[in-house]
Amino acid sequence: MISLIQRVTSASVQVGDETIGSIGAGLLALVAVQPDDGEAQARRMLERLLGYRVFADEVGRMNRSLSDTGGGLLLVSQFTLAADTRSGMRPSFTRAAPPEQGRRWFERLLELARAAHPGVETGRFGAHMVIRLVNDGPVTFWLDTA
Repeated sequence: MISLIQRVTSASVQVGDETIGSIGAGLLALVAVQPDDGEAQARRMLERLLGYRVFADEVGRMNRSLSDTGGGLLLVSQFTLAADTRSGMRPSFTRAAPPEQGRRWFERLLELARAAHPGVETGRFGAHMVIRLVNDGPVTFWLDTA
């Protein structure tokens, strides 16, 4: 499982004319599921999303996690993160899980996140989404459970 996380002051996801998920300060996590992912990877990704220290402490150092701050978490499925871009001019998606497997493990990650942390929002799996964010820093990290 892969996540590209961005520390944000706000973020939202829109499908058509409807805003379906919105957070204030916290993390936007774009998430890709890979073919070998399962329960262990979903749990490990959640542990990293909630525990990764990207928020400033009282002296301005990145020593606080999302669990420490209580900030929002916006989870958005994005299979394109698993693209193989090493050659050619068109990405290959063989490193991304098939849609139904991707949906199953993304929804499991979402379920685990909602049970463990307040303020978890999401996009809509497989939909064309418009994501708006105000990146704070900017602070952006690539997390991988492999």
